[in-house]
Amino acid sequence: MTTALQSPLPSHPVLRLRLASGSGMPRPIDGAWWPRSCDLLSELPQLLAGLPRAWGHITSVTVNGATWPAVPGRMLVFNQVVRLHRTLAASAPHTIVLLAPGRGRWDLLVVPPDTTEETAEPLMAAAAGGHV
Repeated sequence: MTTALQSPLPSHPVLRLRLASGSGMPRPIDGAWWPRSCDLLSELPQLLAGLPRAWGHITSVTVNGATWPAVPGRMLVFNQVVRLHRTLAASAPHTIVLLAPGRGRWDLLVVPPDTTEETAEPLMAAAAGGHV
């Protein structure tokens, strides 16, 4: 009698997010996010789930329209509406802006999904360290 080995159940990929330490000082970038695709509808829920609870409920997200091609006006994430905005501002092509009423605004560097790990890791470390 032979026993077939079962492959392990697929797991959710690890969120690739690095946040700056909470120094209380204003900073231009609050960390870095390295999504696995350019599909904002599938990537955003995982990002929002991985944010610190202290950030509160993110109600508004602004992304660059060139980086994220298809963005509806809003989406339901964990039974809460999140408004999505697109900008074509040349000043911040690789950022995402997260807003939580009464809590604050956070700007994250978005490392393009097709970036190699050798390139992405130093970018994320620099963003988390406030050196971007």
